[in-house]
Amino acid sequence: MFKYLLQAACASLALAVAVPASAQQVVKVGSTPTSVPFTFLDTKTNTIQGVMVDIITEVGKDAGFQVQIEPMQFSTLIAALTSKKIDVISAAMFITPARKEVINFSDPVYTYGEGLLVPNSDTKNYAGFDDLKGATVGAQVGTAFVEPLKKTGLFSEVKIYDTIPDIMRDVNAGRLQAGFADYPVVAYNLKQGQFPQARLVESYKPTILGSVGIGVGKDNQELLTKINASLAKLKANGTLDKILGKWGLKAS
Repeated sequence: MFKYLLQAACASLALAVAVPASAQQVVKVGSTPTSVPFTFLDTKTNTIQGVMVDIITEVGKDAGFQVQIEPMQFSTLIAALTSKKIDVISAAMFITPARKEVINFSDPVYTYGEGLLVPNSDTKNYAGFDDLKGATVGAQVGTAFVEPLKKTGLFSEVKIYDTIPDIMRDVNAGRLQAGFADYPVVAYNLKQGQFPQARLVESYKPTILGSVGIGVGKDNQELLTKINASLAKLKANGTLDKILGKWGLKAS
C-alpha cells in the first residue's frame, strides 16, 4: 500500500512540475517572408528567419512565452493584429505616428532610412529626391516611404509593389528607373549576389529615417510591458548587438 501511495505521489509531483511548461503562453507573431535580413522565408527549413525573428524569440525566452511565427504580407500585418489573428508584429516595420494611432510599439529596436536602387547602367551620383525629378520610381505598399514620395510631387509616377524583391527585380531588368526601399534589406540582397544588374546608390542621403519596433495591440499593455523589459535586458547584455551582427547589421 505504501509503495502504491509513493508512486502516486511521485506521479502527481511530476505532473505538477510539467504543467507550467505545457501551460506556457503561446504568442502568435506576424512576420513577412520577403524582407531579408529582417524576416524572410528560409526555403531549406520552410520557416521564417531573420533579425526580427531572432529578437522576438529571445524576448520570448526571457519573458516566458513561446513564439509561433505566422507568415503574411507586410500590408496585412496591422489588420491581422487589430483583428486578433496575431498577438504581435515582429517585422521591418517603422514606428510612425499614423501606425501608433492604431497599435502600440515597443521601444525602438533598430534605426535606418531608405536606400535608393537604380540600374547599373545609370551611373549618376544621386544625392536626394530632387535629382530624380520626373522619374518613375517604386516603393513597397504599406511602408513609410510611399506617402512622402508621392507628396514631393517630383516624380512622374510612384509605382506600388507588393514586396521589395519585386521592386529590385524591375530595377534589375530596367523596367523601373529607381526604387526606394529599406536600406538594410536592399544592401543584404545585393551582397548575396541577387539582382546583379542593379546597384545601391551610395551617394544618396536618406530622408525618411525611422526606427523598427515590435507591434502589439492597444489592449495588450501587459504583453507590451513584458516585451520592453526583455528588450532592455537584451540591449544591456549585448544579445541584441550579437543578433544584429549575425545578420550583417551594425548596432544603431
